[in-house]
Amino acid sequence: MVIFVCLAVTVATLIYVFYLPGILHLGAEKTQLEYLRERKEVIYENLRDLNFEFKSGKFPEADYQSMKNSLEEEAAALLSQISNLEKTAGATSRRIRGTTV
Repeated sequence: MVIFVCLAVTVATLIYVFYLPGILHLGAEKTQLEYLRERKEVIYENLRDLNFEFKSGKFPEADYQSMKNSLEEEAAALLSQISNLEKTAGATSRRIRGTTV
């Protein structure tokens, strides 16, 4: 009897974990530009948090500078990518409308 209960619980658990319904509700697809903008906001928030925690004495100066420089470099790279994508998107939309710069 105990083996039957264990087997039933195991089967029920596996069905619950691995069963996929016929229709999956997926979120809207993000463009690369939207993803980069979201990532930029996360990095800015991390910089604000890092600054707050440094001022509250949780990090030594050397660790703070190291983490700050790393986040700033990542932010600069993201801003560059965002700028390039916006220029590309702008040029593409101008070509579609038939105007040139």
